Amino acid sequence: MNLLDLDARWKRLNDPDYVCPCCGRSFGGVIDIGFEEPEDWPHGPLQGEDMTVGEDRLTPDLCRLMGRYFLRVTLPLPIRGASEAMNVSLWAEVARDTFDAYLDTFDSGAAFAGEGLSANTVPGLDNDATPLALEAADASQRPVAKALDGPMAETQAEGLSLDDLLDLYAASGNDIRPHLKG
Repeated sequence: MNLLDLDARWKRLNDPDYVCPCCGRSFGGVIDIGFEEPEDWPHGPLQGEDMTVGEDRLTPDLCRLMGRYFLRVTLPLPIRGASEAMNVSLWAEVARDTFDAYLDTFDSGAAFAGEGLSANTVPGLDNDATPLALEAADASQRPVAKALDGPMAETQAEGLSLDDLLDLYAASGNDIRPHLKG
């Protein structure tokens, strides 16, 4: 047993039967967060499965914007004392040849590896483009990102405390702390 198992907030977050007495919310586990488009996307939210504005194009997993290329990736953030991670779905800006190499995996089924820069600000972790190593076993998986430097890399290496996790939710616009008090 670890200290996280003794924290009532952790128990409530992971208990599918827990219902917040003030509002009726229930969580049933760690909540992932995500970004629907790269931060620089100027054309509003994606409507449907594909949005094209002039030469710019956005799908749920791919983006071309003013001659720049982006892949949607998963950034796992381990939680200290837990066997699971909180995943952040964000966008990575990649070189054109990296973008094309990822597209080639759709036909070949081959593994993918590349590099990019984070294209979204993850609240509390980074305000600058963080270098990322990207890997996917095949095209059926969204690439997994490993931060190579800065606060994101430190968080991936050290993990989030429960308080860090709850602060990240709050900074992302979903403050669940009051709902875990019991």
